[in-house]
Amino acid sequence: MEHQSNQPSAVTFSRTFDAPRELVFQMWTAPEHFASWWGPQGFSLQVAKMEVQPGGTFLGSQSSPDGNHVMWGKFVYQEVAAPAKLVFVQSFSDEHGHTIRAPFSANWPLEIRNEITLEEKEGKTTMTLQGGPINASAEEQAAYDGMAPMLQQGLDGTFDQLAAYLDSQK
Repeated sequence: MEHQSNQPSAVTFSRTFDAPRELVFQMWTAPEHFASWWGPQGFSLQVAKMEVQPGGTFLGSQSSPDGNHVMWGKFVYQEVAAPAKLVFVQSFSDEHGHTIRAPFSANWPLEIRNEITLEEKEGKTTMTLQGGPINASAEEQAAYDGMAPMLQQGLDGTFDQLAAYLDSQK
């Protein structure tokens, strides 16, 4: 399916968790919680820095299950409105936080803007993530569009981990 649009595409993903909004927000903002669920299934996350405030930075490394592959990434927080909203720009980086190209694609966008909103109803929280490239070239946008189905699948696995971790916190 070809993407025919003048508007850059974005991935939108929603999931409802059986947990209060404040707790789900903490999962995104407390290093000890975030490290327990974020990333591809089977990978481990080491948090080097996590300053959840506008202009603050998250820096962390993910290790593959066999330990042979390590990828660094960063978030630069744009908006933090506890416990309802979190906006950040996500990039691959080196261990010093310098933005680099993704290890899997020379055309992957350097920056992805993610907006997380949390709405609570009757003790359950619906999280909506909307993300898409910013400042992307046509080639970068095309790479993102082509990977969108795999990205959705990866997010599904990541948020399965969040659901299991939230259950373990009860």
